[in-house]
Amino acid sequence: MTDDQMTIREMCDAYGVTARTLRFYEAKELISPIREGQKRLFTKRDRARLKLILRGKRFGFALEEIRQLLDLYDLGDQQQTQLRETHKIGLQHLNSLKKQRDEMDVAIADMTDQLNWAEQMIASFEKTEAAE
Repeated sequence: MTDDQMTIREMCDAYGVTARTLRFYEAKELISPIREGQKRLFTKRDRARLKLILRGKRFGFALEEIRQLLDLYDLGDQQQTQLRETHKIGLQHLNSLKKQRDEMDVAIADMTDQLNWAEQMIASFEKTEAAE
């Protein structure tokens, strides 16, 4: 093993993922560690790809979208296609997140109004009960 390679345990510790997650990403062809028998050695490329996978997941990208975007890296066009596609999909996800946030803001305001109404009703019940 060289300094450029990490074991599965080192990857788990460094990136806060499980060994099962790394094996899953390998099965989905998102990363491709060096195999020495049962041992997996992760290269700098694998680490860079894992960072992008985790960021993509945080942004709501599907694993298939992430795989397709990662595959664009090797086109030989200085990642122009990869950057353009990532930007396009990123804008779609950002717009979706903003829409979800707006819907949540409306739901929160509606629920707040309903809870305030309920509190007023409870207070009036208690006031009536105290007067009796």
